[in-house]
Amino acid sequence: MSIIEKLEKNIRLEYEDAIKLYDLDLFTLATYANKIRVEKHGKKTYFNINRHINPTNICKDVCQFCAYSASRKNPHQYTLSHEEILEIVKNSSKNDIKEVHIVSAHNPHTGLQWYMDVFKKIKDNFPSIHVKALTAAEIHFLSTEYNLSYEELIDMMIKHGIDSMPGGGAEIFDEKVRKKICGGKVTSEQWLEIHKLWHQKGRKSNATMLFGHVEDRNHRIDHMLRLRNLQDLTGGFNAFIPLVFQTENNYLKVKEPLTGQEILKTYAIARILLDNIPNIKAYWATSTVKLALIAQEFGANDVDGTIEKESIQSAAGASSANGIAQLEFVDLIKNSGFIPVERDSIYNELKTW
Repeated sequence: MSIIEKLEKNIRLEYEDAIKLYDLDLFTLATYANKIRVEKHGKKTYFNINRHINPTNICKDVCQFCAYSASRKNPHQYTLSHEEILEIVKNSSKNDIKEVHIVSAHNPHTGLQWYMDVFKKIKDNFPSIHVKALTAAEIHFLSTEYNLSYEELIDMMIKHGIDSMPGGGAEIFDEKVRKKICGGKVTSEQWLEIHKLWHQKGRKSNATMLFGHVEDRNHRIDHMLRLRNLQDLTGGFNAFIPLVFQTENNYLKVKEPLTGQEILKTYAIARILLDNIPNIKAYWATSTVKLALIAQEFGANDVDGTIEKESIQSAAGASSANGIAQLEFVDLIKNSGFIPVERDSIYNELKTW
């Protein structure tokens, strides 16, 4: 049976067929990806009103792809105090944010309780704001640094007010690629195990994939299928977020960024393969706003959020440092032919524009 016949009959694809998807032309992929998108979400495009906070850029790990860590090309080290973080949340709360998204470097100097206390302070002072915090990479770092099991840390996270986990730290699951771009960081199996444990607590998380660096197409397919396998077991992933690699200020020396066609093919393939993950997010901070909106025709149904302030992707060349205003988001989505829907962090619909 040909790949097109399998797509027509909505047969679940395994690795050998999935890799063939990249050989299809862009508009054929768009046709099948958009069909799935419309069946799941119609013309809705989701966004949320959120604030990104990156508390520290001092990092124990040395990742070749990272432009954010102060231990490499960035000489400007910082660690925010709890008071500074709470002031940020206070100011952002005036903009009616629904979520704070807190991820940062693996700082060995702050202490475990420093992390946990700030989450509790945010929750105590702003109980209606959803706290999304600590990637699996950060959890692995804290586990190693403080000799705690993943489950012990997860229980601490829940106790101190963390509502859901972001999907960062996944990068690419192939260990040979991983060794080259982020050796010493959480392994692929550890990343998957941490999210599995989080899901088993009845909590939701996201999943990412960093692509456009030294990986091949087959590595992307393998990555998506590993996520699909875990989702079959737990059902805990809200969204899959393909992150487009930013080429500036890092040690991988990728000369040419991916073409828009390759990026859109990857979004479409993700929508086709990940039949059990409800949402595909075109994270505008890495793809650009324009491409994120075009991606809504290629299987994506989410563009992330207003962000307000972003430090990690912008350090590598992305135009995301100051976020996007809410009404501008709404207009951009409408002008692209979609229905803007404000959502919360776990995809409850709050307002349709």
